Amino acid sequence: MPAEAVLSVRDLEVNYPVRGRRSRREARYVRAVAGVDLDIRPGETMGLVGESGCGKTTLGSSVMRARPEATGSILYRDSQDRVLDALRLSRSDEKVYRREVRMVFQDPHSSLNPRMTLRDIIAEPLRMLTDLGPQEIEKRVRDVTERVGLHPEHLRRYPHAFSGGQRQRVSIARALVPGPRLVVADEAVSALDTSVRSQILNLLRDLQDEMGLTYLFISHDLSVVEHVCDRVAVMYLGRIVEVAPTEELFRSPRHPYTEALISAVPVPDPRLRGSRERIRLTGEVPDPSKPPTGCPFNPRCRHATQVCVFEVPAPRAGPLGRTVACHHADDLELTGVTGQVNPPTPSQRQE
Repeated sequence: MPAEAVLSVRDLEVNYPVRGRRSRREARYVRAVAGVDLDIRPGETMGLVGESGCGKTTLGSSVMRARPEATGSILYRDSQDRVLDALRLSRSDEKVYRREVRMVFQDPHSSLNPRMTLRDIIAEPLRMLTDLGPQEIEKRVRDVTERVGLHPEHLRRYPHAFSGGQRQRVSIARALVPGPRLVVADEAVSALDTSVRSQILNLLRDLQDEMGLTYLFISHDLSVVEHVCDRVAVMYLGRIVEVAPTEELFRSPRHPYTEALISAVPVPDPRLRGSRERIRLTGEVPDPSKPPTGCPFNPRCRHATQVCVFEVPAPRAGPLGRTVACHHADDLELTGVTGQVNPPTPSQRQE
């Protein structure tokens, strides 16, 4: 595990069995996550993007130990500087992990128990994961309630009395009340209105500064990712195809799939609309139970050659902490968010 990482995912795979229609004995497997490696540094916001069905949520839930099918290793450096493998925890270490690694879910409506008051919802992790007494639990609940922008008098009410944005604040409070170090935010703002979305994003950023949090921010909205993330990992068909600092990734993508995703990001300035070409990928995302040979993106890639059809590209490390899994990353001239073609410079070429 790298010394600078708080979480290191190594060779993570998640395979789901799918029964055949003709016979229950016939089984094939869906590779939802296919050999992923990913490092997350303390205090950063790591974005995870890709099309629906690419495996983003499966990766996030694997980090939360919610996928018993997961194999490989998920190494976490806890507050005592011990390295724990989330897939192989003892009972005592499991409690530590669940206290220090928390999740904010996508849907604030279904993720809260409608039969519990806000006080009980927020206090539940403390009762399950700590040995605190009632007075200390009440103190922590009130403190985190105020931190997320809710009033203490709200604690006696039920979730149905609140708006979507307020419910998401409750979800954030529930995630933060045990004092975590790493938070997995799975599409945490996608179900909210635009104005409320910006408020929640600002709240997450403020809480990160106040509490020293690290985020794994899962989203399909690249315009949000561009503004809140320090680094971005791009996922396609269960694999990480590119990792780079956010500014570099949007300015100068090195993988054709990243270029296609960036081309769909809306341009806020009306004067610049139409200044860049929208890259529309042909075909559909391949069936993960029957992935293509070679590079998984090759059936939809306009730059694919014979080597792409027969050989899976290995991620190669480059400058600025970038990694790219593409056979032709050194040679392609791809377009970034500005609409300008960016040929790879010597400093961008893979080492």
